[in-house]
Amino acid sequence: MALQPVNRRSVPEDVFEQIMSEVLSGQMQPGETLPSERRLAEVLGVSRPAVREALKRLTAAGLIEVRQGDATTVRDFRRTAGLDLLPRLLIRDGELDTAVVRSILETRLHNGPKVAELAARRRGPELGGLLDEALRALTEATDPVDRQRHALTFWDHIVDGADSIAFRLMFNTLRATYEPALGALAAVMAEEVGRPQAYRELADAVVAGDPDRARTAAQHLLGPATDALLAALDDLEEGA
Repeated sequence: MALQPVNRRSVPEDVFEQIMSEVLSGQMQPGETLPSERRLAEVLGVSRPAVREALKRLTAAGLIEVRQGDATTVRDFRRTAGLDLLPRLLIRDGELDTAVVRSILETRLHNGPKVAELAARRRGPELGGLLDEALRALTEATDPVDRQRHALTFWDHIVDGADSIAFRLMFNTLRATYEPALGALAAVMAEEVGRPQAYRELADAVVAGDPDRARTAAQHLLGPATDALLAALDDLEEGA
Protein backbone atom coordinates (compact mmCIF):
# COMPACT_ATOMS: atom_id res chain seq x y z
CA MET A 1 0.00 0.00 0.00
CA ALA A 2 1.16 3.53 -0.80
CA LEU A 3 -0.77 5.36 1.93
CA GLN A 4 0.39 8.81 2.99
CA PRO A 5 -0.19 11.01 6.05
CA VAL A 6 -3.35 13.03 5.47
CA ASN A 7 -4.39 16.65 5.75
CA ARG A 8 -6.05 17.08 9.13
CA ARG A 9 -8.59 19.60 7.81
CA SER A 10 -10.73 16.65 6.62
CA VAL A 11 -9.22 13.59 8.18
CA PRO A 12 -11.92 10.89 7.74
CA GLU A 13 -12.57 12.09 4.17
CA ASP A 14 -8.88 11.91 3.26
CA VAL A 15 -8.53 8.46 4.79
CA PHE A 16 -11.62 7.33 2.89
CA GLU A 17 -10.29 8.76 -0.40
CA GLN A 18 -6.87 7.13 -0.04
CA ILE A 19 -8.18 3.66 0.72
CA MET A 20 -10.93 3.94 -1.90
CA SER A 21 -8.33 4.89 -4.51
CA GLU A 22 -6.26 1.85 -3.60
CA VAL A 23 -9.29 -0.42 -3.96
CA LEU A 24 -10.53 1.05 -7.25
CA SER A 25 -7.06 1.01 -8.79
CA GLY A 26 -6.55 -2.64 -7.92
CA GLN A 27 -3.67 -1.92 -5.56
CA MET A 28 -5.85 -3.57 -2.93
CA GLN A 29 -7.37 -6.75 -4.33
CA PRO A 30 -10.65 -8.43 -3.27
CA GLY A 31 -10.03 -10.62 -0.25
CA GLU A 32 -6.95 -8.69 0.79
CA THR A 33 -6.76 -7.89 4.50
CA LEU A 34 -6.40 -4.28 5.60
CA PRO A 35 -4.06 -3.36 8.45
CA SER A 36 -5.66 -2.97 11.86
CA GLU A 37 -7.20 0.33 12.89
CA ARG A 38 -4.21 0.98 15.10
CA ARG A 39 -1.74 0.30 12.29
CA LEU A 40 -3.69 2.42 9.80
CA ALA A 41 -3.75 5.28 12.31
CA GLU A 42 0.02 5.01 12.72
CA VAL A 43 0.74 4.88 8.97
CA LEU A 44 -1.60 7.75 8.16
CA GLY A 45 -0.71 9.84 11.19
CA VAL A 46 -4.31 10.22 12.33
CA SER A 47 -6.48 9.15 15.25
CA ARG A 48 -8.20 5.79 15.45
CA PRO A 49 -11.67 7.40 15.55
CA ALA A 50 -10.88 9.08 12.22
CA VAL A 51 -9.86 5.73 10.75
CA ARG A 52 -12.97 4.09 12.19
CA GLU A 53 -15.21 6.73 10.58
CA ALA A 54 -13.50 6.25 7.21
CA LEU A 55 -13.91 2.48 7.46
CA LYS A 56 -17.63 2.92 8.13
CA ARG A 57 -17.92 4.95 4.92
CA LEU A 58 -15.94 2.38 2.95
CA THR A 59 -18.20 -0.36 4.28
CA ALA A 60 -21.32 1.59 3.31
CA ALA A 61 -19.87 2.09 -0.17
CA GLY A 62 -19.44 -1.66 -0.58
CA LEU A 63 -15.65 -1.47 -0.79
CA ILE A 64 -14.66 -3.33 2.36
CA GLU A 65 -16.15 -5.73 4.89
CA VAL A 66 -15.56 -5.20 8.60
CA ARG A 67 -16.23 -8.13 10.90
CA GLN A 68 -16.32 -7.52 14.62
CA GLY A 69 -13.27 -9.12 16.21
CA ASP A 70 -11.99 -10.26 12.81
CA ALA A 71 -9.98 -8.85 9.92
CA THR A 72 -11.20 -6.09 7.61
CA THR A 73 -11.10 -7.30 4.02
CA VAL A 74 -11.44 -5.71 0.59
CA ARG A 75 -14.61 -6.57 -1.33
CA ASP A 76 -15.07 -6.92 -5.08
CA PHE A 77 -16.69 -3.52 -5.69
CA ARG A 78 -17.99 -4.69 -9.09
CA ARG A 79 -20.35 -6.98 -7.19
CA THR A 80 -21.03 -4.95 -4.05
CA ALA A 81 -20.86 -1.21 -4.83
CA GLY A 82 -23.67 1.02 -6.09
CA LEU A 83 -24.10 3.58 -8.85
CA ASP A 84 -22.82 6.35 -6.57
CA LEU A 85 -19.32 5.03 -7.28
CA LEU A 86 -19.61 5.74 -11.00
CA PRO A 87 -18.32 9.36 -10.98
CA ARG A 88 -15.23 8.22 -9.11
CA LEU A 89 -14.58 5.46 -11.64
CA LEU A 90 -14.92 7.72 -14.69
CA ILE A 91 -11.80 9.79 -14.06
CA ARG A 92 -8.85 8.28 -12.23
CA ASP A 93 -5.42 9.87 -12.00
CA GLY A 94 -6.67 12.62 -14.28
CA GLU A 95 -7.53 10.21 -17.11
CA LEU A 96 -10.89 9.13 -18.51
CA ASP A 97 -11.50 5.41 -18.16
CA THR A 98 -12.77 4.53 -21.64
CA ALA A 99 -14.37 1.31 -20.42
CA VAL A 100 -16.49 3.31 -17.97
CA VAL A 101 -17.35 5.86 -20.68
CA ARG A 102 -18.47 3.01 -22.93
CA SER A 103 -20.69 1.51 -20.24
CA ILE A 104 -22.31 4.90 -19.56
CA LEU A 105 -23.05 5.41 -23.26
CA GLU A 106 -24.52 1.93 -23.57
CA THR A 107 -26.70 2.50 -20.50
CA ARG A 108 -27.86 5.85 -21.88
CA LEU A 109 -28.88 4.37 -25.22
CA HIS A 110 -30.57 1.37 -23.63
CA ASN A 111 -32.47 3.18 -20.86
CA GLY A 112 -33.44 6.42 -22.61
CA PRO A 113 -36.07 4.88 -24.91
CA LYS A 114 -37.59 2.90 -22.04
CA VAL A 115 -37.79 6.01 -19.86
CA ALA A 116 -39.48 7.87 -22.72
CA GLU A 117 -41.96 5.02 -23.14
CA LEU A 118 -42.84 5.09 -19.44
CA ALA A 119 -43.18 8.88 -19.50
CA ALA A 120 -45.72 8.57 -22.32
CA ARG A 121 -47.70 6.08 -20.22
CA ARG A 122 -47.51 7.92 -16.89
CA ARG A 123 -47.16 11.59 -17.79
CA GLY A 124 -48.76 14.21 -15.58
CA PRO A 125 -50.68 17.22 -16.92
CA GLU A 126 -47.82 19.61 -16.22
CA LEU A 127 -45.20 17.70 -18.23
CA GLY A 128 -46.02 19.28 -21.58
CA GLY A 129 -45.39 22.81 -20.31
CA LEU A 130 -42.10 21.82 -18.69
CA LEU A 131 -40.88 20.16 -21.87
CA ASP A 132 -41.89 23.21 -23.92
CA GLU A 133 -39.91 25.47 -21.60
CA ALA A 134 -36.82 23.25 -21.79
CA LEU A 135 -37.11 23.08 -25.58
CA ARG A 136 -37.43 26.83 -25.85
CA ALA A 137 -34.22 27.28 -23.87
CA LEU A 138 -32.45 24.60 -25.93
CA THR A 139 -33.51 26.20 -29.20
CA GLU A 140 -32.44 29.69 -28.18
CA ALA A 141 -29.06 28.66 -26.72
CA THR A 142 -25.99 29.11 -28.91
CA ASP A 143 -23.25 27.89 -26.60
CA PRO A 144 -22.73 24.10 -26.98
CA VAL A 145 -22.23 23.58 -23.25
CA ASP A 146 -25.41 25.52 -22.45
CA ARG A 147 -27.26 23.39 -24.99
CA GLN A 148 -26.12 20.25 -23.20
CA ARG A 149 -27.38 21.65 -19.90
CA HIS A 150 -30.78 22.42 -21.41
CA ALA A 151 -30.88 18.93 -22.93
CA LEU A 152 -30.21 17.48 -19.48
CA THR A 153 -33.09 19.55 -18.10
CA PHE A 154 -35.33 18.19 -20.85
CA TRP A 155 -34.40 14.62 -19.91
CA ASP A 156 -34.82 15.43 -16.24
CA HIS A 157 -38.49 16.21 -16.96
CA ILE A 158 -38.85 13.03 -19.03
CA VAL A 159 -37.47 10.99 -16.14
CA ASP A 160 -39.90 12.67 -13.75
CA GLY A 161 -42.70 11.80 -16.15
CA ALA A 162 -41.63 8.14 -16.13
CA ASP A 163 -42.29 8.07 -12.36
CA SER A 164 -39.71 5.34 -11.69
CA ILE A 165 -37.49 5.71 -8.63
CA ALA A 166 -34.92 3.29 -10.04
CA PHE A 167 -34.58 5.24 -13.29
CA ARG A 168 -34.58 8.52 -11.34
CA LEU A 169 -31.66 7.47 -9.13
CA MET A 170 -29.81 6.09 -12.13
CA PHE A 171 -30.32 9.33 -14.03
CA ASN A 172 -29.09 11.33 -11.03
CA THR A 173 -25.87 9.34 -10.98
CA LEU A 174 -25.33 9.50 -14.73
CA ARG A 175 -25.95 13.24 -14.70
CA ALA A 176 -23.49 13.77 -11.83
CA THR A 177 -20.95 11.75 -13.80
CA TYR A 178 -21.61 13.52 -17.10
CA GLU A 179 -21.84 17.18 -16.02
CA PRO A 180 -18.14 17.66 -15.13
CA ALA A 181 -17.25 16.56 -18.67
CA LEU A 182 -19.66 18.88 -20.54
CA GLY A 183 -16.88 20.99 -21.98
CA ALA A 184 -14.85 18.01 -23.15
CA LEU A 185 -17.92 16.44 -24.78
CA ALA A 186 -19.19 19.63 -26.44
CA ALA A 187 -17.84 18.78 -29.89
CA VAL A 188 -19.16 15.23 -30.06
CA MET A 189 -22.53 16.17 -28.53
CA ALA A 190 -23.00 19.24 -30.73
CA GLU A 191 -25.01 17.40 -33.38
CA GLU A 192 -27.43 15.84 -30.92
CA VAL A 193 -28.12 18.97 -28.86
CA GLY A 194 -28.27 20.96 -32.09
CA ARG A 195 -31.35 19.02 -33.25
CA PRO A 196 -34.21 20.63 -31.32
CA GLN A 197 -36.72 19.10 -33.76
CA ALA A 198 -35.70 15.62 -32.57
CA TYR A 199 -36.43 16.72 -29.00
CA ARG A 200 -39.73 18.17 -30.17
CA GLU A 201 -40.73 14.87 -31.75
CA LEU A 202 -39.97 13.09 -28.48
CA ALA A 203 -41.87 15.66 -26.43
CA ASP A 204 -44.90 15.48 -28.71
CA ALA A 205 -44.97 11.68 -28.51
CA VAL A 206 -44.77 11.74 -24.71
CA VAL A 207 -47.45 14.40 -24.31
CA ALA A 208 -49.69 12.54 -26.79
CA GLY A 209 -49.41 9.43 -24.62
CA ASP A 210 -47.95 7.30 -27.43
CA PRO A 211 -45.39 4.91 -25.83
CA ASP A 212 -44.23 3.26 -29.07
CA ARG A 213 -43.70 6.58 -30.80
CA ALA A 214 -41.92 7.98 -27.74
CA ARG A 215 -39.56 5.00 -27.58
CA THR A 216 -38.72 5.31 -31.29
CA ALA A 217 -38.22 9.08 -31.04
CA ALA A 218 -35.80 8.60 -28.13
CA GLN A 219 -33.84 6.02 -30.11
CA HIS A 220 -33.58 8.39 -33.08
CA LEU A 221 -32.48 11.20 -30.78
CA LEU A 222 -29.85 9.29 -28.79
CA GLY A 223 -28.56 6.86 -31.39
CA PRO A 224 -26.38 9.04 -33.67
CA ALA A 225 -24.35 10.73 -30.93
CA THR A 226 -23.96 7.46 -29.05
CA ASP A 227 -22.70 5.68 -32.17
CA ALA A 228 -20.28 8.55 -32.86
CA LEU A 229 -18.93 8.49 -29.33
CA LEU A 230 -18.51 4.72 -29.35
CA ALA A 231 -16.68 4.93 -32.68
CA ALA A 232 -14.41 7.62 -31.25
CA LEU A 233 -13.66 5.37 -28.28
CA ASP A 234 -12.79 2.53 -30.64
CA ASP A 235 -10.36 4.79 -32.50
CA LEU A 236 -8.86 5.99 -29.24
CA GLU A 237 -8.35 2.46 -27.95
CA GLU A 238 -6.85 1.28 -31.24
CA GLY A 239 -4.40 4.16 -31.19
CA ALA A 240 -3.36 3.52 -27.60
